[in-house]
Amino acid sequence: MYGGGPPIHLMWSGIFNPDRNKLTKKVEWHRLVKLFKPYKKEQILLVALIAIQSGLGLLPSFLTVWLIDKALPARNLNEALLYTGGMIAAGVASGAIGVLQGFINYKVGEGVMRDLRCQIVSHLQKMPLEFFTITRAGELFNRVSSDIDSLDDLLSGTVTSIVSNIFVLISTVVAMLVLDWRLALVALALLPFMIFPLWPVGRKMYKQRKETRQIRDQVANLSQETLSISGITLLKLFNREEEERKRFFALNTELMNAEISLGMIGRWFLMIVTSMVIICPALIWVVGAVMVIQGNVGLGTVIAFVTLMARLYGPASSLTGIQVQIASALAVFERIFEYQDLKEEDQDSGTELSPENMQGAISFKNVSFSYTEGRKTLDQISFDVAAGEFIAVVGISGAGKSTIASLIPRFYEIQEGTIQIDGVDSKTLKLPSLRKMIGIVTQETYLFHSTIKDNLLYARSTASMQEIEDAARAANIHDFIVSLPEGYETIVGERGYKLSGGERQRLSIARVILKNPRILILDEATSSLDSVSEAAVQSALSQLMKGRTSIVIAHRLSTILQADRIIVLEQGRIVESGKHAELIAKGGTYALLYDQLFREERQRLTS
Repeated sequence: MYGGGPPIHLMWSGIFNPDRNKLTKKVEWHRLVKLFKPYKKEQILLVALIAIQSGLGLLPSFLTVWLIDKALPARNLNEALLYTGGMIAAGVASGAIGVLQGFINYKVGEGVMRDLRCQIVSHLQKMPLEFFTITRAGELFNRVSSDIDSLDDLLSGTVTSIVSNIFVLISTVVAMLVLDWRLALVALALLPFMIFPLWPVGRKMYKQRKETRQIRDQVANLSQETLSISGITLLKLFNREEEERKRFFALNTELMNAEISLGMIGRWFLMIVTSMVIICPALIWVVGAVMVIQGNVGLGTVIAFVTLMARLYGPASSLTGIQVQIASALAVFERIFEYQDLKEEDQDSGTELSPENMQGAISFKNVSFSYTEGRKTLDQISFDVAAGEFIAVVGISGAGKSTIASLIPRFYEIQEGTIQIDGVDSKTLKLPSLRKMIGIVTQETYLFHSTIKDNLLYARSTASMQEIEDAARAANIHDFIVSLPEGYETIVGERGYKLSGGERQRLSIARVILKNPRILILDEATSSLDSVSEAAVQSALSQLMKGRTSIVIAHRLSTILQADRIIVLEQGRIVESGKHAELIAKGGTYALLYDQLFREERQRLTS
């Protein structure tokens, strides 16, 4: 959400709606051309090779005329060997050029695909957090992987094929006119019938391809959801295997039918084109036979024309298929460009924060924020956190606690008010600079499917092994790590599921310690842990919070009691603020929470 405008989800609601055809932006051709600009030298070389290969392809036809009409009637063996040798040499040279041409084709095509993948992933990484909260992971992966992979044939060969076929067509027509203009007119007369039906086939292919890609998104989403570690656990827990199998089968059946429809588009037309490739040479034989009998043309010329027919109708047929393929690919390019056109976070404008001069003071001034229009999550929130102060934020679920944690690093943009860091409006700061100074530990710890060491280095890739171990010691996790057979080289598994909740949490804390932020945000970091794990994590958190400005979204009384100040939220508003004893004495909302939510923990702490 930007400035005072509408929430992002409203601006994006049309883009991520399956029935959004009217909103889809048409492909701009200059953007397609721009993809090939980095490969200008390769393309120039490719055109030169195509021109040479086209010329070599004509040579056997002329050599055939000279062989039949000159060398054979004259019974000149040397001349006949010269012409046949020329045919062989032309074929070998053309084949060699074809190999080099294929290499350049793949280099350009795969390079464009690599660039496209990098561009879209880089762009997605700069998207605001809300984009990912309203977009299914399956659709994201489908566009980055499957969509771009589907362009392989187009980018690796189609563009070159178009240029090559055009060269072949032009050179063939010229050669035919040189040999005999009358036979050339007969050969060209039927050519329009192969081209005119092109456009309706292309339009149907384009529309069907869009629908097919949307169904593929649904298949990818369903696979992603049910085969993730969390999804498969839920599926097994509720015995939903059979229902999910049926749902997946139904969706894949829909995809199968869509692909069949896509594959069958234009098949009758392509059948006619294929038939023409056979029928037309037969007509040339008929007309040519009459002309040879009448003495108007030599037999070698007729045979050469029949040879050239394949060079005329073959490229015409190929261009027909290419046009259909391009129309289909445009639907995929639309999807890719649709993502690339989404507004990303502005990371470059603003002031750079100086780490050595940053104190870490935070100030919320009349901040209001909404996830959905007409329902404020935060309403005119104002509070200050001094540098180095430890603030606990409490309230029932849905009061807006986690939203406060998300607004400080600008994962979302506020609609009203200002958030200041050391007296400077956070909107005027460069995002990478701001986020470098903030460390966050959440209840749901995410670890990559890699080693413990790699997961820790994610915070600071230049950290030494000694610094990694020091951070692990501070997080009370070093002894556990070295007790493992592979130590810091241990693979943690998908999302860290080989480790317990407390171990994952302490690794997360070690990662933040390695980052060494000035501002620390703890979002219910110990709420789901047992008492033993909580004690270990709590000790690590105490080390982490020393000397840092800390805002803790707390569900544990033990955490709240350590806070310098407690802020109590209710329905998006601050209703109370003060120290624990003061708030208990007031007998207000906090006292009620203390009595109801923390009763069991209070009894455990006092027993």
